[in-house]
Amino acid sequence: MVTPLYTELKRHASKNPVSFHVPGHKYGQVFPQEALEDFAHILQLDATEITGLDDLHNPSGPIAEAQSLAAELYKVEKTFFLVNGSTSGNLAMILACCEKDKPVLVQRNSHKSIISGIRLAGARPVFLSPKYDEELKVPTYVEQETIAEAIKQFPDAQALILTSPNYYGVSNDIHDAVELAHENNIPVLVDEAHGAHFVLGSPFPRSAVEAGADVIVQSAHKTLPAMTMGSYLHVNSKFADADRIAYFLSILQSSSPSYPIMASLDLARAYLNELKTSEQSLHDIFHSIENFKNHISGIDELSIVTSKDQYASFDPLKLTVKSTIGLSGFELQGHLEASGIYTELADLQNVLLVLPLSNKQKTKFGYKPIKRSLFQNKRVKMPAINNPLVKISMLPLSYYQLNGYSKEAVSFQGAIGLLSGDAVIPYPPGIPLLMEGEKITEGHIEEMKQLIRGGARFQGSQMINEEKLAVYIKKR
Repeated sequence: MVTPLYTELKRHASKNPVSFHVPGHKYGQVFPQEALEDFAHILQLDATEITGLDDLHNPSGPIAEAQSLAAELYKVEKTFFLVNGSTSGNLAMILACCEKDKPVLVQRNSHKSIISGIRLAGARPVFLSPKYDEELKVPTYVEQETIAEAIKQFPDAQALILTSPNYYGVSNDIHDAVELAHENNIPVLVDEAHGAHFVLGSPFPRSAVEAGADVIVQSAHKTLPAMTMGSYLHVNSKFADADRIAYFLSILQSSSPSYPIMASLDLARAYLNELKTSEQSLHDIFHSIENFKNHISGIDELSIVTSKDQYASFDPLKLTVKSTIGLSGFELQGHLEASGIYTELADLQNVLLVLPLSNKQKTKFGYKPIKRSLFQNKRVKMPAINNPLVKISMLPLSYYQLNGYSKEAVSFQGAIGLLSGDAVIPYPPGIPLLMEGEKITEGHIEEMKQLIRGGARFQGSQMINEEKLAVYIKKR
């Protein structure tokens, strides 16, 4: 296994170096004794930009080599290691490609970091509503017809920003969308946070990299063996300037990047590379996944939710389940947690499980405890979900124009028809239900009430559980 950065960190640690540099724990010599046993090994690798260990913001040694190996695996021109999560990559690619007051075509169910990037760039978002999956009850991908119409209406768009796959592992091959955008000299930026493993090929969906997207951001820590906040940004395009992206990454990422996180990205790439060259390993993983699904199918109180969308692709590592006895997704998640089982997220209907890219991890899905915990529960009525019909939309005012407004807190009912002063973001998955500056509709209010009743957690608005919202009011 070739791991240039991890190997160099291990070599450095083996010399028992004496530190007169940061960080202050001095390779674990200065650390609370009660926690030292837990942290000792990782602290020996927690170094800084000293001789031989390279510099993330000007790499020429083991970091450069590790990034080059990642680019080789993914077959892209350049790969950047991200230590501030995919958020930093999403922000950087948007700031590098988008300009103030220019339109940007963006998938409506994008992560909040995408919306933040557009706002920081001062661009005008044109929202493309995705297809709604009737089985999963969630928005999925933007259809080709919607993208084509949006490009026709906004041929001067600075970028087409897509999310693929969605949080539930649903994607659609974006190759045709990329081709159409490129015909109009529009770069395609893809938040592929949940698809870092798609490089392994079928039966995983086709990666945005293979589909020809220009900039792709992947959260390696979501499905690969990388530490939290470890991500990749790939550039593979004549429409996106890698040097400009590097410039914004130098602003957005820490000037003291975590070497353990970077080393884990190096190791995650090596892990993928070994899987890619071992048909038996992949076969064993898929066999393990099928066995696990069969076990879940044998639990009467649960059912696996399967989409019927013939144009979609589905990630085998994502498993969506729901209660068969009337529990909401939030209630089911609570019962699972009471049995010591922690899932990725819940919504009004579903619970989402992220399965390991391995056949070695014990799935430990406590069948008997789950059954016991569910036997006594009553059936509840499942609320309907608001499904917007407008395929292409814009905010009534630009972000710059909103500077001429002040914010005021009003009741849910009083907010209808006004512009939202905050984003309302159920988290996870971090997809805004309501954008800042978006006109508040009765449908938004009803869905928020349903989510509150269901036990959802929110980021953004701090008053939502009091059934209040911040709205924009014109300054007098």
